[in-house]
Amino acid sequence: NRRKKKGDSILENPSIPNPFPELCCSPFASVLSASLLPKATSRKKQVIKVYSEDDTSRALEVPSDITARDVCQLLILKNHYVDDHSWTLFEQLTRTGLGRAIEDHELVMEVQSNWVMEEETKLYFRKNYAKYEFFKNPLSFFPDHMISFPRETSAALSHSGILQMFLSSSTYPEIHGYLHAKEQGKKSWKKLYFLLRRSGLYFSTKGTSKEPRHLQFFCEFSNSDMYMSLTGKKISGAPTNYGFCFKPNKSGGTRDLKQLCADDEQSRTCWMTAIRLLKYGMQLYQNYMQPYQGRSGCSPLNITPMRSISENSLVAMDFSGHRSRIIENPTEALSVAVEEGLAWRRRGCLRLNSHGSPIAMSNMGMSIHRSQSWFHHKISREEAQRLILQHGLVDGVFLVRDSQSNPKTFVLSLSHGLKIKHFQIVPLEDDGKLFYTLDDGHTRFTDLIQLVEFYQLNKGVLPCKLKHYCARIAL
Repeated sequence: NRRKKKGDSILENPSIPNPFPELCCSPFASVLSASLLPKATSRKKQVIKVYSEDDTSRALEVPSDITARDVCQLLILKNHYVDDHSWTLFEQLTRTGLGRAIEDHELVMEVQSNWVMEEETKLYFRKNYAKYEFFKNPLSFFPDHMISFPRETSAALSHSGILQMFLSSSTYPEIHGYLHAKEQGKKSWKKLYFLLRRSGLYFSTKGTSKEPRHLQFFCEFSNSDMYMSLTGKKISGAPTNYGFCFKPNKSGGTRDLKQLCADDEQSRTCWMTAIRLLKYGMQLYQNYMQPYQGRSGCSPLNITPMRSISENSLVAMDFSGHRSRIIENPTEALSVAVEEGLAWRRRGCLRLNSHGSPIAMSNMGMSIHRSQSWFHHKISREEAQRLILQHGLVDGVFLVRDSQSNPKTFVLSLSHGLKIKHFQIVPLEDDGKLFYTLDDGHTRFTDLIQLVEFYQLNKGVLPCKLKHYCARIAL
């Protein structure tokens, strides 16, 4: 008998990993295997349940030491989603209306171990475009009136200087301003002057005084997690809709929450971002850098996703004449693109409409948007704002929905400047044809898809271009 050489068969040699483990899994299994994760076979496994925006759920069998980023990577792979580094695992406390984005490095089992029986808690898989936005544009996250630097530091810091100071172990900027705090064991709220320092969060017992004898300790963050209020004033009775709180690990419930609320979204974003940086420090920067590791041209605190060579080489071409030519005028290139898109849409309608009926084609144009991920049928203004808030208040996050006040119109809900703005899309009829417009008919579109595509390229009357859409994904 010939002695079998080492490596003759992958299946007979268990020491060689199977390069295609997903092919060995039954397509009818209700629980996803963690075989796609590296070195998972020797680790203890547990089952977790993850929900999507439409409340569908999926059970995952995962190692006990799996991180939030690894769970997202597994779901991206299983659902064939595009990984744009914004997928996030959320923890949502349903009864108290609180939620938070679990940091990429956090262990999911540790998060679940802090859950209490009386609180209904779920894990959600969704996008969060604002997760690391402060690394790209820190100046908009820390307004001058809320931040103070050590005396030895120059007042005019560069783009990266602010972040380097936040991440430094020796210095830390001071965040200060007014917040409403809920008094322990009472329903009343009190407006106090707060200061965030490396040692924790304090409030002043005498106006805006920063003297040590007037500062009272409020909270530290090593043994607690920070949550955002998703329901505004409804549950907590807060004076504004911009609430957040600290929940001690393994606490007994809502009685242990330390609740605060800001006067506006900019203030809340500043406080919450600074506290994240204080708690996790350089770990956050490493999380942000991880997708770009190994890429050339990536320098510290100056990381932006690079366009590919093929994308940079794309140009607009005109093939209508005897010879092709490059369209250098951007206005002409845009009009050609719009015309081609319209022609493509007409051809699609003709293919789908075998009878060629003008009425059927008109109905097709009116309902073609319903298949788009950015369109949300019959959701309220409050639901739209909550959905955008959960996806992150980054400029350009948007969705399109039916108008509740006027059933014939639609509404474009858009995030800009840490605010959510709503723009009415009005239907117009001209010479027997139906159009849609955002600017009283100056710019007209045959359907909502054409409208969205136009404003993704041009801001027009909007404060910014449409960049990221809110989608209700299914698992």
